[in-house]
Amino acid sequence: VYTALGDMWGLKVFENISRSETSHMDAVLALLDRYDLDDPAGQPGEFSNPELQGLYDELMALGTRSLTDALLVGATIEDVDIVDLRKRLAAADNEDVQLVFENLIRGSENHLRAFSRQLDRKGVEYEPQYMTQAEYEEILAS
Repeated sequence: VYTALGDMWGLKVFENISRSETSHMDAVLALLDRYDLDDPAGQPGEFSNPELQGLYDELMALGTRSLTDALLVGATIEDVDIVDLRKRLAAADNEDVQLVFENLIRGSENHLRAFSRQLDRKGVEYEPQYMTQAEYEEILAS
């Protein structure tokens, strides 16, 4: 999503976060390799999971409407990522997985702050879709 929206809107925040997401994917791939698990990643924008494909298509449709909508899509992706990663971290009992999830959460928090700053510059306040307002404000303040 970030690569496609970055190509469309030419905003540096998408390029920077896309590059960061690549390193996140590399960290997860290292875990998959270490524990001999299949890599479910396919071509960019193509998912074998119909739910993920539907979400990608929906986010892309929203993100192509306007630059503000693209920034809102970015913030929403990070919002849901943080919530999902926190749940999975709480259930993880493998130290390698815990370390990667903690790093991914920190990265997503940084990305959420970056999208929120961009939205603030446009006079738009992001309203969390998945986390609580208090959790969102805590991330912004950290």
